[in-house]
Amino acid sequence: MLAETTFFTEADGDPVAVENPDGKGEVLLVCEHASRRLPQRYGTLGLSGDALASHIAWDPGALAVAQRMSRQLDATLIYQRFSRLIYDCNRPPDSPAAMRDVSEIFRIPGNENLTEEERSLRTSSLYLPFQGRIRQDIETRRAQGRPTVLVTVHSFTPVYFGQQRQVEIGILHERDHRLADAMLEIAAGGTLYRVARNEPYGPADGVTHTLELHAMPAGMLNVMIEIRNDLIADEAGQGRAADFLSGLLRQGIEALTNQNNNGGA
Repeated sequence: MLAETTFFTEADGDPVAVENPDGKGEVLLVCEHASRRLPQRYGTLGLSGDALASHIAWDPGALAVAQRMSRQLDATLIYQRFSRLIYDCNRPPDSPAAMRDVSEIFRIPGNENLTEEERSLRTSSLYLPFQGRIRQDIETRRAQGRPTVLVTVHSFTPVYFGQQRQVEIGILHERDHRLADAMLEIAAGGTLYRVARNEPYGPADGVTHTLELHAMPAGMLNVMIEIRNDLIADEAGQGRAADFLSGLLRQGIEALTNQNNNGGA
């Protein structure tokens, strides 16, 4: 077992990336499944090239959409630079889904029979720096008196275990549904995408960990966005989705601000 300090090689670089760190917008964007890259120490985890390029390794298109939204909203973007196959940073360390040995139809040989030492090493090297950076940015913004709206960006497959998914964009939330409600009400008047609440996943599936960890204890507005990945497979689709979602967020936040200013619930 290598020491924790040598988990990453110089070529690997840091596990966390931050874009537009001085963004003035109130939205803080997070992309937990941005990359399919593996740290050099893990090779291919025993997987084929097709598997490593598939949705089990990352959320295709999600980072590209989040980067466009970052520019449109002048929002800071924090994302994980390594594949969720090593550690899924949207899961707590005690979750079986944090380090899966099977994902959909794929066995992941390099994740089988992990020791507690290996699990701890991955947690300290990937999960803790990632969630720690989100926490740090939120605390800095709070000290500056700046409001924060936490938004996580993901993508999902059009077919899952042989079932076609009809939803195109999911607006996900946990107990705090204020922003999701506002966005869904606005989206209901449009025809560009089929938008649904807590689809194709919901909080019962354990997918809202980042929101639960940072936003809900602080009472921050928050939402998780899921985009069907066939719709964001090229630049045109990514730009269209980013335009739509940035507009939806702006309008949703504005509606809630106006509601609060007018004494609404």
